[in-house]
Amino acid sequence: MAGVIRKYPGLGLLAKAAMLAAFVGLGAGISSAQPLAPHTDQQRRDALPSSAMKHAESMAAATPATSDVKPVRRAAATGPYYVDFRARTAATYGHAFVWYGKTSEKQVEVAGLAPAGDEVPYILGHLMWVPSETGASYGDLDPEYLLASYRVYLNEADAKKVFAYIKHLQATSPLWNAQTTNCTAFIGRIATYMGLKAPFHLQRPENYVNELRAINGGRRTAQVAPDAERY
Repeated sequence: MAGVIRKYPGLGLLAKAAMLAAFVGLGAGISSAQPLAPHTDQQRRDALPSSAMKHAESMAAATPATSDVKPVRRAAATGPYYVDFRARTAATYGHAFVWYGKTSEKQVEVAGLAPAGDEVPYILGHLMWVPSETGASYGDLDPEYLLASYRVYLNEADAKKVFAYIKHLQATSPLWNAQTTNCTAFIGRIATYMGLKAPFHLQRPENYVNELRAINGGRRTAQVAPDAERY
């Protein structure tokens, strides 16, 4: 082979060129067989069209960080009407009564059971039944006398039933007695009609209203039973 090359010197140059080409081709094959290195984030961004890059940036800016997301607080659902069980101060151990009406109106209706007149009927009412009054009494509308309050909301259909029952109760409660037909027993009957649990009535009005709230778990709404008697 060496003799042939000396005889034909051009063949030597051609052989060297062929070896060089084979070597370069082999190197290219090896490099193409290697796994591709992962692109960096910067390389990906550079590969994106400018419009796609702008869209991605705007979406990132509009999406808050996970730590910045705050839970949405949902307001408790309440009806447009209410009954407010209340207790206020009085000359002795206090008085229990209810406010009732529509949440969007300032005017309220007041109902409660108390002895009619001044001190004499009140004293006699601890020994016997005495005539009663069932509307607003002195101090029922004054917030400075308030000791306890528990407001429960109603939808319109139930409010009509409850308000009619309250007026019926006022019309059919002609007598007051400190141990039996007293103010706490009166508002307790309203609570029972509304589907609430009512505590034992022989306790101070303030304690009664607070216990009424407690035994009902502080619930803010009430629903009258479908079979409740209508008035």
